[in-house]
Amino acid sequence: MVMAALALIVAGCGPRPSSTPSGELATALEAARVRNAAVIIDFHAPWCYSCYYMARNVLNGPEWEAVLRRAVVLEQDVDSPQGRALQQQWRVKALPTYLVLDAQGRELGRILGEQTRKDFYARLDALLDRGSTLEALAARVTGRDPESVSAARQVLAAYHARQDGAGALSWYARLSPDAHDALASDMVAAQWLARLRFLDAAQRKDAAACLAWGAEVLRAELGCDRAYELSRFLGCAGSHPQARSLIAAQRAPMQALLDSGVFGSARCADERSVVLTAADMYAALGEREAEQALIERAAADLAQRIGDAVAADRNLADNLRAYLDRLAQLSGDYSRLDAWMLRLIAAWPGDYVYPFRHGRSLLARGKAAEALPYLDQAAAHAYGVNRLQVAEQRVRALQALGRADDARRIAAEALKANGPWFPEEAARLKALIRGAA
Repeated sequence: MVMAALALIVAGCGPRPSSTPSGELATALEAARVRNAAVIIDFHAPWCYSCYYMARNVLNGPEWEAVLRRAVVLEQDVDSPQGRALQQQWRVKALPTYLVLDAQGRELGRILGEQTRKDFYARLDALLDRGSTLEALAARVTGRDPESVSAARQVLAAYHARQDGAGALSWYARLSPDAHDALASDMVAAQWLARLRFLDAAQRKDAAACLAWGAEVLRAELGCDRAYELSRFLGCAGSHPQARSLIAAQRAPMQALLDSGVFGSARCADERSVVLTAADMYAALGEREAEQALIERAAADLAQRIGDAVAADRNLADNLRAYLDRLAQLSGDYSRLDAWMLRLIAAWPGDYVYPFRHGRSLLARGKAAEALPYLDQAAAHAYGVNRLQVAEQRVRALQALGRADDARRIAAEALKANGPWFPEEAARLKALIRGAA
């Protein structure tokens, strides 16, 4: 969730998307007004393994058909100019994100990341059934009554889905003393508050606050979300002198999560985050053998589940790629990763992603001549921001081979095709050429 502040939900807390909807969103909103329906914007990308999980396992069947009768669904690839513009407008931070708007373009809520089928439809149905904007929901949080507490839980969960810790705490600070008392005594609301305080500390890079709030969050029952919270803890407090004992205390709950959510029958939607976070935990503790053994076990498990059907489940296939990549970095032996990458390239021949990844990996290992054909293959299918990213790697490979004129030509072609979009990536490509001049 895999891995900027998101839109705030209460007037006065900060900026919200305010530009007049245009293009595909305007068309979707008009269709929603005609049907008196909601709009669901599905933010995804071709490199997003979680998006492939959702497409294969969740966004189909009778439940999804029922959603299509209730809402207008707008697909947005964030590698495209239109998708990136909407991503920035709505401050979408991780993929996939399912943003739910009413027919006037006001946010009802959002669902973030991989979800089980049961959880996704429960959350989406709740948003569609509620039908009220988040500002209206926040206005119901007035005191101690059950309706106020229920609304507060939903508001806090919405802030967490937006990854907006500071906005949540700003909103919470303006509540009445009665509301504060009610939320402090409500177990669900209190846990959301702790997670938001932890998120805010991580976003501010406050290691001491991360240590304190992370310890509280990680004591709770988190289910599959434990991997995300532990990953956050490792990132923001892992180097703190007092963190080691808290990290070590996560061995048992993470092993239980691995046994049930990865290698058991109650699999987490995002198996990969559980495996890699557990490996990061072992690495932080200096337990290299445990780290490698876990990744080997996860890779063997996936290889058995995939068998010869490489293209049957892209989420699983890409998870195996990630595990083999981790093992290659640990051992220095890239033979298994390289062999798997060739199978992925063959399984998705009309896609830029795997030739790009393989070429980039070869180039990073100093194999520019081997990398270039794969990067050229990726360029044939690249578009939007990934056109610039592929061009950057092609330029680096050509420069390494002493082909400066070809490098300048590739950069110029990519920049011309790009036009005014993606200024940061365009500036990086221009700087690469200037630096070699």
